[in-house]
Amino acid sequence: MIALSLAEIAEVVGGQTHDIPDPTVEVTGSVVRDSREAGPGSLFVAFVGERVDGHDYAAAVVEAGAVAVLASRPVGVPAIVVDDVQTALGALARHVVRRLGATLVALTGSAGKTSTKDLIAQVLQRKAPTVWTPGSLNNEIGLPLTALSATEETRFLVLEMGARGIGHIRYLADLTPPRIGLVLNVGTAHIGEFGGREQIAQAKGELVESLPPAEDGGAAILNADDPLVRAMATRTKAKVILFGESGEADVRAENVRLTDSGQPAFTLHTPSGASDVTMRLYGEHHVSNALAAAAVAHELGMSVAEIATALSEAGSLSRWRMEVTERPDGVTVVNDAYNANPESMRAALRALAAMGQGRRTWAVLGKMAELGDEALAEHDAVGRLAVRLNVGKLVAVGGREASWLQLGAYNEGSWGEESVHVSDAQAAVDLLRSELRPGDVVLVKASRSVGLESVAEALLAGGAEGEVAAR
Repeated sequence: MIALSLAEIAEVVGGQTHDIPDPTVEVTGSVVRDSREAGPGSLFVAFVGERVDGHDYAAAVVEAGAVAVLASRPVGVPAIVVDDVQTALGALARHVVRRLGATLVALTGSAGKTSTKDLIAQVLQRKAPTVWTPGSLNNEIGLPLTALSATEETRFLVLEMGARGIGHIRYLADLTPPRIGLVLNVGTAHIGEFGGREQIAQAKGELVESLPPAEDGGAAILNADDPLVRAMATRTKAKVILFGESGEADVRAENVRLTDSGQPAFTLHTPSGASDVTMRLYGEHHVSNALAAAAVAHELGMSVAEIATALSEAGSLSRWRMEVTERPDGVTVVNDAYNANPESMRAALRALAAMGQGRRTWAVLGKMAELGDEALAEHDAVGRLAVRLNVGKLVAVGGREASWLQLGAYNEGSWGEESVHVSDAQAAVDLLRSELRPGDVVLVKASRSVGLESVAEALLAGGAEGEVAAR
């Protein structure tokens, strides 16, 4: 974080100083919520969780070098005490962002946010120092912590914004006002909480409503291939830039294809020229993500050649997202188990089909959460798609939703032993260990709560029994 005195922080967050002998002492390190990350010059934010109370670690973080604790009660060590820690954290982030002078890029969407954010970060950091959201810490706590990790040298701040209801993105955009806002798509992720795709579009569009007008540099980057996103152009005074495969897109892809290994290649067209891209990532769905990143980079002054080179060399920065590993025996494990929704599940299955040309393919799939009344239909549809893509074998893992996956596959193709329903991750590992052959390709994917990454890790770890690690 940029250096701020404890007195200044207390004023910004509306807090009272307690047990602070010298209020001019500055926070020169990180702002952290995990006591294990506290170090010299840091500020520790004490949240009260369901099982852990951060206030209990106050003495330990100060001993580790933290200069103070942002707390909701006195803790016997230097502290800034506030009524609400989360509100105070947001106020501090808003203050720091205004002081920074960096260009803030915010993005949202139902699928692909984290992968696209990672691409944007890798492209922009070739131009100037860039800070971005780690993993998918895109909520009212993760976002301000990311903003507070910026320094005086930071020129680009790339923030992923998630939402579980109307008003969430408006709140995040108020904490960290963006100049460039990117909306990727409107899908069915969290549809059970929102109530419908129109409500999801309403929530995602809050990002473009928060942008400054075009004359002040505001730019709304919208997916031309998604009608609900494209319609958001009427909700902003910012300059509108379209990306996609549509001929009307300002930044578009032509001659899209997949390499023999399933990596996308295309010709990138921008208003300033064209250049070829061959990505290191897997799956055709990354073309749209790459175009979104290219549109951001072009708006910020990078040449098409620079953008194409950066996209061709970019990798995955976040774990368990199309993480491709080949075992010594030639079995390829695709760990995409961080999360799942109908759109990302379909994209992953298509990537599996492309990677598995001439090889036997396995789809180890589990529950897609938060789909509400659409859950049965969406799980059934994913099972059917596995058949249509000629996936060799579907292993549905878990309870009711997994049974819907298997039933969809069975009804689509009258599969017999080509689909199987197992109770848990260990049962899936046992099945795979007994039946995998050299050269097979295994996709592992489900919502985060299912924890199917343990299947991929067990397959890669080997060992006598390959037991799934206790979660």
